[in-house]
Amino acid sequence: MNSNFRKRLLNGEVLVGSLITIVSPEVAEIMAGVGFDWLFIDSEHSPFNAHGAQTILQAAGRSCPCVIRVPAHDEVWIKKALDTGADGIIAPQVNSAADAEAIVRMCKYPPDGTRGVGIGRAHKYGLEFIAYMERANNEIAVILQAETAQALNNISEIVEVPGIDAIFVGPYDLSANLGKMGQIDDPEVTRAIADIMEACKKAGVRLGIFGATVEAVEPFIQQGFSLLAIGSDGMHMAQGAGKILNSLKRKTVI
Repeated sequence: MNSNFRKRLLNGEVLVGSLITIVSPEVAEIMAGVGFDWLFIDSEHSPFNAHGAQTILQAAGRSCPCVIRVPAHDEVWIKKALDTGADGIIAPQVNSAADAEAIVRMCKYPPDGTRGVGIGRAHKYGLEFIAYMERANNEIAVILQAETAQALNNISEIVEVPGIDAIFVGPYDLSANLGKMGQIDDPEVTRAIADIMEACKKAGVRLGIFGATVEAVEPFIQQGFSLLAIGSDGMHMAQGAGKILNSLKRKTVI
Protein backbone atom coordinates (compact mmCIF):
# COMPACT_ATOMS: atom_id res chain seq x y z
CA MET A 1 0.00 0.00 0.00
CA ASN A 2 1.29 3.45 -0.96
CA SER A 3 0.58 5.77 1.95
CA ASN A 4 0.47 8.82 -0.31
CA PHE A 5 -2.31 7.76 -2.71
CA ARG A 6 -5.34 8.64 -0.59
CA LYS A 7 -3.64 11.81 0.62
CA ARG A 8 -2.94 12.93 -2.95
CA LEU A 9 -6.50 12.04 -3.95
CA LEU A 10 -8.02 14.08 -1.12
CA ASN A 11 -5.67 16.97 -1.89
CA GLY A 12 -7.17 17.14 -5.37
CA GLU A 13 -4.01 16.35 -7.29
CA VAL A 14 -4.61 15.30 -10.88
CA LEU A 15 -3.82 11.58 -10.86
CA VAL A 16 -3.51 9.98 -14.28
CA GLY A 17 -3.98 6.23 -14.48
CA SER A 18 -5.08 3.49 -16.82
CA LEU A 19 -7.06 0.27 -16.61
CA ILE A 20 -5.30 -3.05 -16.21
CA THR A 21 -7.41 -5.73 -17.86
CA ILE A 22 -4.80 -8.29 -18.93
CA VAL A 23 -3.82 -10.81 -16.26
CA SER A 24 -0.09 -10.42 -16.82
CA PRO A 25 2.48 -9.11 -14.33
CA GLU A 26 4.73 -8.15 -17.23
CA VAL A 27 2.07 -5.84 -18.64
CA ALA A 28 1.53 -4.23 -15.23
CA GLU A 29 5.28 -3.83 -14.78
CA ILE A 30 5.49 -1.98 -18.10
CA MET A 31 2.50 0.23 -17.28
CA ALA A 32 3.97 1.12 -13.88
CA GLY A 33 7.32 1.80 -15.51
CA VAL A 34 5.74 4.30 -17.88
CA GLY A 35 5.07 6.47 -14.84
CA PHE A 36 1.30 6.44 -14.36
CA ASP A 37 0.21 7.94 -11.04
CA TRP A 38 -1.98 4.92 -10.36
CA LEU A 39 -3.29 1.74 -11.96
CA PHE A 40 -6.95 0.68 -12.06
CA ILE A 41 -7.11 -3.12 -11.77
CA ASP A 42 -10.42 -4.16 -13.24
CA SER A 43 -11.71 -7.35 -11.66
CA GLU A 44 -15.30 -6.49 -12.58
CA HIS A 45 -15.02 -6.94 -16.34
CA SER A 46 -11.67 -8.74 -16.64
CA PRO A 47 -10.77 -12.33 -15.71
CA PHE A 48 -9.03 -11.47 -12.43
CA ASN A 49 -9.36 -13.43 -9.24
CA ALA A 50 -7.80 -12.16 -5.98
CA HIS A 51 -4.49 -13.91 -6.64
CA GLY A 52 -4.30 -12.53 -10.17
CA ALA A 53 -4.91 -9.01 -8.86
CA GLN A 54 -2.22 -9.49 -6.23
CA THR A 55 0.36 -10.45 -8.87
CA ILE A 56 -0.40 -7.15 -10.61
CA LEU A 57 0.27 -5.24 -7.39
CA GLN A 58 3.52 -7.12 -6.90
CA ALA A 59 4.64 -6.37 -10.45
CA ALA A 60 3.67 -2.70 -10.23
CA GLY A 61 5.72 -2.29 -7.06
CA ARG A 62 5.06 -0.09 -4.08
CA SER A 63 5.97 3.08 -5.99
CA CYS A 64 2.90 2.79 -8.25
CA PRO A 65 -0.41 2.82 -6.36
CA CYS A 66 -2.99 0.25 -7.44
CA VAL A 67 -6.73 0.35 -6.87
CA ILE A 68 -8.88 -2.72 -7.46
CA ARG A 69 -12.35 -2.45 -8.91
CA VAL A 70 -14.16 -5.30 -7.22
CA PRO A 71 -16.76 -7.31 -9.20
CA ALA A 72 -19.50 -6.32 -6.77
CA HIS A 73 -19.80 -4.47 -3.48
CA ASP A 74 -19.59 -7.73 -1.61
CA GLU A 75 -17.80 -8.23 1.72
CA VAL A 76 -15.70 -11.18 0.55
CA TRP A 77 -14.47 -9.43 -2.59
CA ILE A 78 -13.67 -6.22 -0.72
CA LYS A 79 -11.67 -7.82 2.07
CA LYS A 80 -9.77 -10.02 -0.38
CA ALA A 81 -8.92 -6.99 -2.53
CA LEU A 82 -7.69 -4.99 0.45
CA ASP A 83 -5.70 -7.88 1.91
CA THR A 84 -3.65 -8.01 -1.29
CA GLY A 85 -2.26 -4.61 -0.33
CA ALA A 86 -4.33 -2.49 -2.71
CA ASP A 87 -4.40 1.24 -2.07
CA GLY A 88 -8.15 1.21 -2.24
CA ILE A 89 -11.18 -0.20 -3.96
CA ILE A 90 -13.57 1.02 -6.62
CA ALA A 91 -17.06 -0.32 -6.00
CA PRO A 92 -19.36 -0.57 -9.04
CA GLN A 93 -23.13 -0.17 -9.21
CA VAL A 94 -23.54 1.95 -6.08
CA ASN A 95 -27.14 3.10 -6.24
CA SER A 96 -28.05 4.40 -2.81
CA ALA A 97 -26.73 5.89 0.41
CA ALA A 98 -27.36 2.52 2.06
CA ASP A 99 -25.07 0.86 -0.52
CA ALA A 100 -22.42 3.50 0.15
CA GLU A 101 -22.63 3.13 3.94
CA ALA A 102 -22.25 -0.64 3.69
CA ILE A 103 -19.20 -0.36 1.43
CA VAL A 104 -17.46 2.12 3.74
CA ARG A 105 -18.05 -0.20 6.70
CA MET A 106 -16.58 -3.16 4.78
CA CYS A 107 -13.42 -1.15 4.04
CA LYS A 108 -12.77 -0.07 7.64
CA TYR A 109 -11.50 -2.14 10.55
CA PRO A 110 -13.47 -1.98 13.82
CA PRO A 111 -14.51 0.19 15.52
CA ASP A 112 -15.01 2.28 12.36
CA GLY A 113 -16.32 -0.61 10.29
CA THR A 114 -16.63 -4.36 9.92
CA ARG A 115 -13.61 -5.34 7.79
CA GLY A 116 -12.47 -8.84 8.70
CA VAL A 117 -9.00 -9.32 10.16
CA GLY A 118 -6.70 -11.56 8.18
CA ILE A 119 -2.98 -11.78 7.52
CA GLY A 120 -1.87 -11.31 3.93
CA ARG A 121 0.37 -9.33 1.66
CA ALA A 122 -1.05 -6.04 2.99
CA HIS A 123 0.31 -6.94 6.41
CA LYS A 124 3.62 -8.21 4.97
CA TYR A 125 2.38 -11.68 5.91
CA GLY A 126 2.35 -10.76 9.60
CA LEU A 127 5.66 -8.90 9.74
CA GLU A 128 3.88 -5.53 9.84
CA PHE A 129 0.49 -6.68 11.10
CA ILE A 130 0.04 -4.09 13.86
CA ALA A 131 1.46 -1.23 11.79
CA TYR A 132 -0.89 -1.95 8.90
CA MET A 133 -3.91 -2.32 11.17
CA GLU A 134 -3.16 1.04 12.77
CA ARG A 135 -2.90 2.97 9.50
CA ALA A 136 -5.25 1.15 7.11
CA ASN A 137 -8.43 3.04 7.99
CA ASN A 138 -6.70 6.33 7.22
CA GLU A 139 -4.86 5.22 4.09
CA ILE A 140 -7.34 3.04 2.16
CA ALA A 141 -9.19 4.97 -0.55
CA VAL A 142 -12.91 4.26 -0.85
CA ILE A 143 -14.10 5.11 -4.35
CA LEU A 144 -17.66 4.51 -5.51
CA GLN A 145 -19.00 4.41 -9.05
CA ALA A 146 -22.04 6.38 -10.15
CA GLU A 147 -23.21 4.72 -13.34
CA THR A 148 -26.98 4.28 -13.23
CA ALA A 149 -30.12 6.37 -13.28
CA GLN A 150 -30.82 5.20 -9.73
CA ALA A 151 -27.42 6.44 -8.56
CA LEU A 152 -28.10 9.74 -10.32
CA ASN A 153 -31.42 10.12 -8.50
CA ASN A 154 -29.76 9.42 -5.15
CA ILE A 155 -26.42 11.14 -5.70
CA SER A 156 -27.05 13.96 -3.21
CA GLU A 157 -27.58 11.42 -0.42
CA ILE A 158 -24.76 9.12 -1.55
CA VAL A 159 -22.06 11.81 -1.44
CA GLU A 160 -23.03 12.80 2.12
CA VAL A 161 -22.05 9.37 3.47
CA PRO A 162 -18.95 9.77 5.69
CA GLY A 163 -15.89 7.88 4.50
CA ILE A 164 -16.37 8.28 0.75
CA ASP A 165 -13.22 9.66 -0.85
CA ALA A 166 -14.30 9.93 -4.49
CA ILE A 167 -17.10 9.25 -6.92
CA PHE A 168 -15.92 7.69 -10.17
CA VAL A 169 -18.19 8.22 -13.16
CA GLY A 170 -18.56 5.33 -15.56
CA PRO A 171 -19.78 7.23 -18.65
CA TYR A 172 -20.36 4.18 -20.81
CA ASP A 173 -22.41 2.27 -18.24
CA LEU A 174 -24.23 5.48 -17.36
CA SER A 175 -25.09 6.14 -21.00
CA ALA A 176 -26.34 2.57 -21.41
CA ASN A 177 -28.46 2.78 -18.27
CA LEU A 178 -30.01 6.00 -19.53
CA GLY A 179 -30.91 4.30 -22.81
CA LYS A 180 -28.12 6.05 -24.75
CA MET A 181 -25.67 3.18 -25.20
CA GLY A 182 -22.21 4.59 -25.94
CA GLN A 183 -23.56 8.08 -26.61
CA ILE A 184 -21.46 9.75 -23.96
CA ASP A 185 -21.84 13.16 -25.61
CA ASP A 186 -25.64 12.97 -25.66
CA PRO A 187 -27.18 15.95 -23.78
CA GLU A 188 -28.97 13.66 -21.32
CA VAL A 189 -25.70 11.90 -20.45
CA THR A 190 -23.71 15.11 -20.15
CA ARG A 191 -26.42 16.59 -17.91
CA ALA A 192 -26.27 13.50 -15.72
CA ILE A 193 -22.49 13.82 -15.37
CA ALA A 194 -22.90 17.53 -14.58
CA ASP A 195 -25.43 16.70 -11.84
CA ILE A 196 -23.02 14.18 -10.31
CA MET A 197 -20.23 16.75 -10.48
CA GLU A 198 -22.35 19.41 -8.79
CA ALA A 199 -23.32 17.07 -5.93
CA CYS A 200 -19.72 15.97 -5.36
CA LYS A 201 -18.39 19.53 -5.32
CA LYS A 202 -21.08 20.58 -2.85
CA ALA A 203 -20.14 17.68 -0.53
CA GLY A 204 -16.37 18.08 -0.99
CA VAL A 205 -16.02 14.63 -2.57
CA ARG A 206 -13.37 14.14 -5.26
CA LEU A 207 -14.36 13.29 -8.82
CA GLY A 208 -13.01 10.61 -11.15
CA ILE A 209 -13.87 9.51 -14.66
CA PHE A 210 -12.83 7.09 -17.39
CA GLY A 211 -12.09 8.18 -20.93
CA ALA A 212 -10.88 6.21 -23.91
CA THR A 213 -8.56 9.01 -25.03
CA VAL A 214 -6.75 12.07 -23.69
CA GLU A 215 -9.16 14.24 -25.67
CA ALA A 216 -12.09 12.59 -23.91
CA VAL A 217 -10.87 13.41 -20.41
CA GLU A 218 -9.29 16.83 -20.95
CA PRO A 219 -12.59 18.76 -20.62
CA PHE A 220 -13.29 17.04 -17.31
CA ILE A 221 -9.95 18.14 -15.86
CA GLN A 222 -11.02 21.73 -16.46
CA GLN A 223 -14.28 20.96 -14.61
CA GLY A 224 -12.50 19.67 -11.51
CA PHE A 225 -12.21 15.94 -12.12
CA SER A 226 -8.87 14.82 -10.72
CA LEU A 227 -8.89 10.99 -10.69
CA LEU A 228 -8.48 10.00 -14.32
CA ALA A 229 -8.33 6.59 -15.99
CA ILE A 230 -7.38 6.80 -19.65
CA GLY A 231 -7.80 3.74 -21.83
CA SER A 232 -6.58 0.28 -20.88
CA ASP A 233 -3.51 -1.86 -21.34
CA GLY A 234 -5.17 -3.72 -24.21
CA MET A 235 -6.29 -0.51 -25.89
CA HIS A 236 -2.82 1.03 -25.62
CA MET A 237 -1.25 -2.10 -27.10
CA ALA A 238 -3.74 -2.35 -29.96
CA GLN A 239 -3.62 1.35 -30.80
CA GLY A 240 0.18 1.57 -30.60
CA ALA A 241 0.71 -1.53 -32.70
CA GLY A 242 -1.92 -0.45 -35.21
CA LYS A 243 -0.37 2.98 -35.57
CA ILE A 244 3.06 1.49 -36.29
CA LEU A 245 1.67 -1.04 -38.74
CA ASN A 246 -0.46 1.46 -40.65
CA SER A 247 2.36 3.99 -40.81
CA LEU A 248 4.80 1.46 -42.20
CA LYS A 249 2.29 0.07 -44.70
CA ARG A 250 1.58 3.56 -46.04
CA LYS A 251 5.29 4.07 -46.62
CA THR A 252 5.73 0.77 -48.44
CA VAL A 253 2.79 1.19 -50.80
CA ILE A 254 4.07 1.59 -54.39
